[in-house]
Amino acid sequence: MTPFGIVYTLHVLAALMWVGGMFFAWMVLRPAAMKALEGPARLKLWVEVFQGFFRWVWVAVVLLPISGVGMIHLQFAGFEAAPRYVQVMMGLYVVMTALFIRIQALLLPELRTAVAAQDWPTGAAVLSKIRRLVGINLVVGLVLVAIAAARPMF
Repeated sequence: MTPFGIVYTLHVLAALMWVGGMFFAWMVLRPAAMKALEGPARLKLWVEVFQGFFRWVWVAVVLLPISGVGMIHLQFAGFEAAPRYVQVMMGLYVVMTALFIRIQALLLPELRTAVAAQDWPTGAAVLSKIRRLVGINLVVGLVLVAIAAARPMF
């Protein structure tokens, strides 16, 4: 495998972990949890799910720009030669990362605190905010993947 092939594979796997994880959580886990669990159990489940999933998102947050910059230098000989779609993808990555950090740093601690205090109404309200931001991030991530898939082939 070429150096570009290795970097590209790592990049795609990191994106797959992040966007695929959000898709699974939004489209499969959330509806199943709504049907199978009462409010308090559902809130406890989401605290655990976020803690585990966010570890992997951090791997993606670190790996995506490293592998992305590596691909830019291997394929285009620098940022100035990179096509516009690469710049758009970089911008969308920044948006996704900002939304993720907002959830991780501000909302997840609030959810943990509410669940630990068994303050179910506050926990439900915080989870609703998280769900909304994850939904937005999922849409941004799917747009980003669509741009990557539709780009001119290397």
